[in-house]
Amino acid sequence: MFNKKSYRPNVAIIIVNKHGQVLWCKRKSDNGWQFPQGGIDKKETPREAVLRETKEEVGLDREDLKIIYESKKWYRYKVPEERRPSYFISKNSFLGQEQKWFLAELLTKDSNIDLKSSKTIEFKKWNWVSYWYPLGSVIWFKKSVYQQALLELLPSYLSFMAEKEAKY
Repeated sequence: MFNKKSYRPNVAIIIVNKHGQVLWCKRKSDNGWQFPQGGIDKKETPREAVLRETKEEVGLDREDLKIIYESKKWYRYKVPEERRPSYFISKNSFLGQEQKWFLAELLTKDSNIDLKSSKTIEFKKWNWVSYWYPLGSVIWFKKSVYQQALLELLPSYLSFMAEKEAKY
């Protein structure tokens, strides 16, 4: 699953609206953009973690989402030393993150997205973008993982889009 001594267990989620666009968020701490993501707490499953993190970071409850797919693989990226947060170094000496990825349908209105829903605010802005757009704007050290995850989730994304088109 993951190496607890060097990579932090983590989840990431791609939230898709009815038009096939994905939720893309701008970090509060810098100008970087990313999908919602976060650490997995002890005794927490990846699915529980992704639902908790989604609520904390973008204000969406489990009723607001339908999980379409969970990645089979764990994807690992190394965070350059100069960019590692202090909690990576002080607590566990993590080199980076090992992530389980999720694809989810947004079941609610855009107005339910609330970046200020918890005490710790992660993002300052969000946009709906095309499926592949993030590869051109994600920070360089995450790009390979994003590409691999987007490729694994692509068949489920395309099936989701085909179902939506069949309804209209």
